[in-house]
Amino acid sequence: MMDIKFLLFTMLFVHGLCSAGTLYEKEDPKPNIIVFLVDDLGWQDISAFPNFKKLARSGVQFSDAYATPLCTPTRVSLLTGTNAARHRVTNWTHPDKDRSTDHPDTIFHAVDWNINGLGTDKSENKTFLATPLPRLLKENGYRTILAGKAHFGSKGIAAADPKNIGFDVNIAGSEIGHPASYFGLENFDRRRNGSPDRNAVPGLEQFHGQDIFLTEALTQSALAAVGAVEKQTQPFFLYLSHYAVHTPIMADPRYVDSFYGTSVDSIEAAYQSLVKGVDKSLGDVLDYLEENNLSENTVLFFLSDNGGLSRVPPRGGASDMHNMPLRSGKGSVYEGGIRIPFVVKWPKVVQPQAVSKNPVIVEDLFSTIRAIAGVDDKEVVQTVDGINLLPYLQDADLIDATRALVWHHPNRWIKEDFSVSSWASAMRIGNWKLIYDYTKQTLALYNLDNDIGEKHNLAHTHPEKTMELAELLTQKLKERQAQLPRLKRTERFIPWPNEIEIDNAK
Repeated sequence: MMDIKFLLFTMLFVHGLCSAGTLYEKEDPKPNIIVFLVDDLGWQDISAFPNFKKLARSGVQFSDAYATPLCTPTRVSLLTGTNAARHRVTNWTHPDKDRSTDHPDTIFHAVDWNINGLGTDKSENKTFLATPLPRLLKENGYRTILAGKAHFGSKGIAAADPKNIGFDVNIAGSEIGHPASYFGLENFDRRRNGSPDRNAVPGLEQFHGQDIFLTEALTQSALAAVGAVEKQTQPFFLYLSHYAVHTPIMADPRYVDSFYGTSVDSIEAAYQSLVKGVDKSLGDVLDYLEENNLSENTVLFFLSDNGGLSRVPPRGGASDMHNMPLRSGKGSVYEGGIRIPFVVKWPKVVQPQAVSKNPVIVEDLFSTIRAIAGVDDKEVVQTVDGINLLPYLQDADLIDATRALVWHHPNRWIKEDFSVSSWASAMRIGNWKLIYDYTKQTLALYNLDNDIGEKHNLAHTHPEKTMELAELLTQKLKERQAQLPRLKRTERFIPWPNEIEIDNAK
């Protein structure tokens, strides 16, 4: 049964929104909205940096926030409110159309997933058709700006150009998933035999030949675009989506010297400099809002698109260790692959220095932003799985222990297979988490309240709870028409989670 406190709070919230207004009066200007999205940033990677700490002090920090294991699935979920099991963009999309990114596998046939990403038209093959968030905002008075990585769909698909899904301004966004270079002196490119690299960052010609880092160029461009909106007295939606800290791990020369000679190796020093550059960008955004009297009426969401990369190479150190105490990293359904930093700042609405332990997931941003912008009554073509987080923003102590969060990764992400980095589904409800490993066809049960590192599989000691969650996960996957792979040996689909014998749990 839904928590009584949650029901009462929701009723009060709706009454406040429609009458005297806990949030803002109807005649007040609509709030500006910023999504500050970082690529491959681990759960605690930025926690000690000054501007992130400043942001956390001024808003609510969600300790149990999640994305998907990989980038494009998260980005599609954020813009559509739909869980990856349903939208079927379950792996990163290739820059070129109709090219699967699944690594060849000896055990399973690849599933027929939406390899081209987000779709805007029924004629687009292998896409998920949806009404995207920026289009809803644009059609209802917002000036919409994207600066940085898009990666919503492959080249030749409309969503590869952010302007086709509702962004008025597109700065450096395209079908690519990472930069060829972070350096303006290289034109954000690494030319080979006179030809541009496939991942050369587009649209930043004004910085070509300059001694400027990509993170800084995007920040300057984004704030300039916001300044142009101010003159039009329009509310703005800024989707500032940094390419950092994705590979290639290139040292930001402004900061890397301070990390050399510390306890980390040279690769990790370069990585830390990328994080420092992101923190500097966040500080610039916060300062801009204050200096231009925009802070009070601006909602800022800070998050990462998946857990931190923990493969060596390209990271330094040892694999599976970068996100400790969490297990594993990017690509995995273990906590290190899906748990992310998530902070929301909204003066007068969100209590500062608050920490929420309520589990939330990336598709929740869609419904939350729709409610903030007053467009939650507009029809969309997709089924929305995310919820409106406004009650949780106003009361950080509010927890719904009955909601099930689902992850579905029926793909082979990379050649190496470490810590369930491929072929897996998972579900969290309350503090319980179930993982279904397709390759071994086993179930694992963890209690995150006292085992955040997922070291102790409780499937055998709690068989009833294991099967209870297996039944619920199966129900959720079937409701969303999730895909399961076929075994090459038998040509049969693998069993659903509730068909796995508990004796197979290890």
